[in-house]
Amino acid sequence: MSSVIETPLIKLQGMSKHYGKGESLVKALDGIDLEVSKGEFLAVMGASGSGKSTCMNMLGFLDSPTAGKHYFRGVDVSTLDGDQRALLRRHFIGFVFQGFNLLARLTARENVELPLIYRRMPAAKRRELSSIALEKVGLSDRGHHLPSELSGGQQQRVAIARALVTTPSLLLADEPTGNLDSKTTVEIMDLLVSLNKNEGISIVMVTHEPEMAEYAQRIVEFKDGRIIRDTGIKGVN
Repeated sequence: MSSVIETPLIKLQGMSKHYGKGESLVKALDGIDLEVSKGEFLAVMGASGSGKSTCMNMLGFLDSPTAGKHYFRGVDVSTLDGDQRALLRRHFIGFVFQGFNLLARLTARENVELPLIYRRMPAAKRRELSSIALEKVGLSDRGHHLPSELSGGQQQRVAIARALVTTPSLLLADEPTGNLDSKTTVEIMDLLVSLNKNEGISIVMVTHEPEMAEYAQRIVEFKDGRIIRDTGIKGVN
């Protein structure tokens, strides 16, 4: 009996991103190969300028490589134009940042509904899906509050709910606990682990903190545009 090999969620082949020319040439990414499986929680580490943020921009279809291939769910993203990449991003990617990026004049629920408005979804459906997303992050009773009425941890939970409301295949988290105290940091990381395990959402998280990286199933470390360490998935030989 032949086994079925599942297509990786993400596959980067020889991906490079260069800026400038001649003596001013900067190799932000230098021919990296990387695969991320469906349902995986990957932590990306590295010093400032190591290439980790450039890699995240590629994974979120926010930039195009100078060379190499980028496959997402088997589709060669490298061949798509800006509008096509934006469409993929809107339907399959959720973003969570160090800054919560909530709109101050909108309630928690209205902030969560924003991606659905861009999809021109009817109001009743938006309210239903935003309620589900807020429940997933433990904020069912905070939907009517403005960001200024919420703690930092609650604001980040709203940001995570906003990323989840479109049921993305991939959640990209860039230093998601950078503005939080230690107790709230643990709560947010436990939430991300729970969403990964229970919802099956693939997560790629950038962090400079080893303690945060340990929450992930796998750690990849960048230096000078290259991957210098890949731990592999914990518990898998």
